[in-house]
Amino acid sequence: MGAFTSNARNPDLRRAQLSFLGAWTAEWAFTVGLGIVAYRDGGATAVGVVGLLRMVPSALLAPLLSPLADRGRRERVLIVVSLLRAAATGAAAVVVGVGAPTQIVYALAVLSTIAATLYRPAHSALLPSLCHNGYELASANVVRGLLDSAATLVGPLLAALLLRVSGIPALFAAAAGASLFAAGLLLRLRYDAPPRPSAQRDTNLVGSAVEGIGVVSRSRDLSLIMGLAVAQSFTRGALTVLTVVVAIDLLGTGEPGVGLLTAAIGAGAVLGSLSASLLVGTHRLGAWFAVGVLLWGLPVTLIGLYPHQVAAWCLLACVGVGNALIDLGGFTLLARLTAEDVLARVFGVLESLVALSIGVGAIVASLLVDEAGVRPALVIVGLLCPVLAVASWRRLRAMDRSIGVRDHDIDLLHGVTMLSPLPLPAIEQLARGLEQVDVPAGEIVVQQGDVGDRYFVIESGAVEVIGDGRVVATLGPGEGFGEIALLRRVRRTATVRATSELRLRALRPTRFLPVVLGYTPSALEAGVAVDSMLDRFTPRDEVDPPPSER
Repeated sequence: MGAFTSNARNPDLRRAQLSFLGAWTAEWAFTVGLGIVAYRDGGATAVGVVGLLRMVPSALLAPLLSPLADRGRRERVLIVVSLLRAAATGAAAVVVGVGAPTQIVYALAVLSTIAATLYRPAHSALLPSLCHNGYELASANVVRGLLDSAATLVGPLLAALLLRVSGIPALFAAAAGASLFAAGLLLRLRYDAPPRPSAQRDTNLVGSAVEGIGVVSRSRDLSLIMGLAVAQSFTRGALTVLTVVVAIDLLGTGEPGVGLLTAAIGAGAVLGSLSASLLVGTHRLGAWFAVGVLLWGLPVTLIGLYPHQVAAWCLLACVGVGNALIDLGGFTLLARLTAEDVLARVFGVLESLVALSIGVGAIVASLLVDEAGVRPALVIVGLLCPVLAVASWRRLRAMDRSIGVRDHDIDLLHGVTMLSPLPLPAIEQLARGLEQVDVPAGEIVVQQGDVGDRYFVIESGAVEVIGDGRVVATLGPGEGFGEIALLRRVRRTATVRATSELRLRALRPTRFLPVVLGYTPSALEAGVAVDSMLDRFTPRDEVDPPPSER
């Protein structure tokens, strides 16, 4: 209940999540309908080719377009994307309705997919700005995973219903309506975004995209998560072909059976998301991410070995459970390991790789079906993810341990009144810059009149604050000092002395000032805190040199 109510109580987070539900319901309904159009046009090979053609432009453009979400208000990017998708899928409904060439539908599908590829990076980068700690972000990813799962269930079921009672035009029109719903919810979103460079001052999209690729390539952890995501999305792309062929050719359930098989994945994902909510507070997200990757492949292999209708539904439901675990572990880890100012670009790289691997998976699956048959194709495709998940286990567990250490620092910083209003990306940025300082009992930490070079938070021990020769305050664990000199650009207004063995966490001005002053709530809170402390005594020296980093 804590995982879900934390999202429900936050109106901005609630709107962002429901927008995602509308966007992804539209995506799954449109994907089922497009698969039927392609299969009618040219069989399994056509389904695979269309899948590849949809994804290649997205893979190329996602890194180039995702920097737009790092430059300004990310919800505006989401609104534009949703409107573009509504226009494209609505036009596809008209094209099918009037019997125009299917090549026009494929072109519109490419446009819709390009827009969809930009949606998830912008949404993934937006979520941390709406959260205040790692628990809330993990909760948000669990809830989004549940909504993704619900969309995977509702979209295909809607497709199955509309295919039975109406047809493809009505299905595409419903997808367009869901995209409009997604856009409308974001119009009232209100949150404090950090200052970012404007598009007028930074127009080099290629350079920004290369920077995002460089961030991923320089990090072993990010590269590993991306690699496993590629394997999972390759299998996902293969399933867009295999579910059509399995339903129509192997199980004999006809075209509505395609929607039912895909809905089985969604049903499992809903159950998996509910179960994943129990893992929000765990420090084993990397381990559960590996389990999710394994579950994306093993059931597919088992369907090839045991091709029966009820078994296929149950096994694809297990794939859905794996999808929920990947949403929880993968997206949370990526957000925790990446700096806020390049977050959308990193998610853009992910979407590019995902789009390309989905397309490659679709074409490879269609070739395997043509050359080897449906059952061998299922077995071969399904083995990829389990092998890679087992090989990556040790590194993912090490990642979990590293995140656990940083969570301790984040909790420490969030306990400081001035820093408590900061959203998670900002507080995590501070945590990355913390330096440990150990001070023996009786030693001076800062001297009145000195130039301020750091802000300190007490991890353990206690200090006394001495202004003009008298003790004006005592501070203990979870309290900070040293901000007056940095924020007011004055010399130290008091001496701070350790009264016991002291362990401090320190921040340099270049780390402290941009974050605290970059968010309106923390800047206001800092001003109140400084005024309150200055009221306690009048400092002797008000020289105004700039803070230096020593």
